[in-house]
Order: sequence, then C-alpha cells, then structure tokens
Amino acid sequence: MMNIDLHTHGKLSKKTHFSMEYFLSMAREAKENGLHAVALTEHFNTLNFTDMLDQLDQHFDYQHDYYMVEGLKVFSGMEVDVANKGHILIIGNRVMIRDLRQQLEPHTAKDSFMQLEELLNRTDGYPVLRIGAHPMRESTPLTHHAADTLQRLDALDVNAKDLFQYGFGMADEVRQFADQLGLPAIAGSDSHQPLQFGSVLNRLDNNCDTAEQLRSELLTGNYQLEISACLNVKVKAAQMMKELLKKSMVVA
Repeated sequence: MMNIDLHTHGKLSKKTHFSMEYFLSMAREAKENGLHAVALTEHFNTLNFTDMLDQLDQHFDYQHDYYMVEGLKVFSGMEVDVANKGHILIIGNRVMIRDLRQQLEPHTAKDSFMQLEELLNRTDGYPVLRIGAHPMRESTPLTHHAADTLQRLDALDVNAKDLFQYGFGMADEVRQFADQLGLPAIAGSDSHQPLQFGSVLNRLDNNCDTAEQLRSELLTGNYQLEISACLNVKVKAAQMMKELLKKSMVVA
C-alpha cells in the first residue's frame, strides 16, 4: 500500500526562490500526515524552475522516477498552463521533465501558452502520468476543451483547494465529469504550504516506483481517494499562513 498526494508544490509561490529549508518542512509535514509519497508538480513558469531541480539533484538520491527525501518518495513533475485556460500535471522521470521544460521555454507567458493538443502530442509515448488539474475551477477550467482531447489524459484532479472553496460537492462534480470521459478521479492537495498536507490523498493498493506504475494503478482502479474531515481547517490554515509568510517576505 502507498499513500500519495499527486498535486503538490515545493515553493510558497511562483515568485519566491526555492528554499531547501522550506521544502524540507513540506516533506516532513507530508510524512507526519501519513503520506509515503508526493508528486512535486511545481508550476513550469515559476521563478527558476530548473534551479529547484538542480538543488534537489545535489541533495537527494534519485532512483526510478523519484527523489528519496528523508524517507518520503518525491516524484518529479510539473504543472503546465495551456492556451485557452487549464492546467495539466505531468509526472515522470526528471530527464523527461527537464527536456519538456526546455521545450516550453517559449510558452511561459500567458499570451504564449502551448495548446493542450500540442502538449499531449509532445508527451505521447512517454512513460508519464498526465492529469487534468482542478478541471472545474472557475479561473482555470478544462470543461470547455474537446472531450476527445481530454480523454487523452490519464486522470482528473479532485483538488483540495476547490473542495474548500466550492464545497465537498465539487468532488462529485469532478467524478461525474471524469466518468463522462472514462477517466479516473484522483486526489491532489495543491499544497504550497505544509499545513495543507493530509487534506486529501490517494491510497494505492500497491507500492509504486515509477510514473508508469502510478498510471497503471490509477487506470486499473487499484486505489481509494480519501478526503479528510479536517480538510476545511487544513486548507484555511494553510492559506492564512501562506499570506502571512508572503507579507513577511515583502517586509523583509
């Protein structure tokens, strides 16, 4: 069995530099909340994305598709904005993530985001896991994209931030949308702050070492999506702490 959060961030915000101390506080909190693994899906257009990977490479052993961080598996990944709204999580080997990030360099600004179809074309055939992030969030929905395009994804994200904002009924809406597409619905906390870990998780029947193994477990239904009864407290506390930390950085 393996408990994994498939949508997490290693930085407080896009505009902050990567901090190893902050990242380790995230990893430790994830473990304390019963997680065995997380997917590090930092925004592709965050400040110094590759610097984050460079630091991880220097400090942690990497095997299969994950860094081993104090006993926590941290799968390498990335969250990519696409044209006409929407975010896609790509989880895979760090070599592939670095290569894709380089390909996306001309597409980091809002007016130049890559089309969803092109992003899928560029990752077709690779042993990666592709997830539609927060597909029904008002600011970045995926519902307007063509069904046959969305069906090329591997799963849709039941997102903790959306459950907090819109209510727990959002989980049913995402599940229904996923069912229409023939996709599984998975859990992602969307954590930028340690307190948010444990708000949601995926309890896999089997331990996984690669993105392809994760994909297989999800597509065969060998997992349970769990939503914490403490989700609202966790997300609200995380959001409040995030705002306080951002203000302290501005003051500093």
